[in-house]
Amino acid sequence: MDTIPAKLTHRLVSEMDELIKEGWYANRSELIRAAVRDAIRRARSERMEAAIKEDVEWGLGGKD
Repeated sequence: MDTIPAKLTHRLVSEMDELIKEGWYANRSELIRAAVRDAIRRARSERMEAAIKEDVEWGLGGKD
């Protein structure tokens, strides 16, 4: 695994620690990996949705 330094606000760290304390995640690294995976999934989904919309509009003659 790669190590990537990141600066987070005290509030974010506090919120992260609360989720860990509540048992949602085992540790900060696990939480951060899950958050990054979710962000990547959302971005991929949004890109796919935009590409499909563009194809539909092109197919309907809305774009050249």
